[in-house]
Amino acid sequence: MNDNHSDDGLGRREFLVGGAVIVVAACAGSQARREGTGPSAPGEPIEIMLLVNGERRALRVDPRTTLLDLLRENLGLTGTKKGCDMGQCGACTVLADGVRIDSCLALAAQYDGRSITTIEGLIKDGTLHPAQEAFLQEDAFQCGYCTPGQILSCIGFLHEGGGATEMEIREGMSGNICRCGAYPNIVSAVRSLRGRA
Repeated sequence: MNDNHSDDGLGRREFLVGGAVIVVAACAGSQARREGTGPSAPGEPIEIMLLVNGERRALRVDPRTTLLDLLRENLGLTGTKKGCDMGQCGACTVLADGVRIDSCLALAAQYDGRSITTIEGLIKDGTLHPAQEAFLQEDAFQCGYCTPGQILSCIGFLHEGGGATEMEIREGMSGNICRCGAYPNIVSAVRSLRGRA
């Protein structure tokens, strides 16, 4: 029997050389981390910068921190709600560079250098955003838990160009669940904003 080749065509020599290369690369990476020149170890804090509600924030966070947890726990912006924590309810919706995202599914480090808008960032000089006004006027909430995510999703949806018909609004806002069932009023609020938000 020939020791030099396995059934899949990889010879003993190739296997040993490949294994040695992997070991050398791993040792070099470990040395670089000890010297502070390589990537951070898993869980080791990293530096990120976010523009949150127009304010530049330099933060040191665990790379596994979600954007939702960073906003709520590190920055105290509790208007962004933790609902399902699986990206299914929309309670955690924020705007990232104007695009709506589920912050529970986003790692904070992914948004390094980007602009994040939460419900707290919509009021300007004491004046409510038109979407906030519309939700108030149309009574588009009951308990209010989902409302911040609904409002931010509405803004993102309208900026995407949606909202021409009631069905389009229902489809476009379907990622945000209202357990109180205020959907008809939410649709009315979104419809009233078309062309102004």
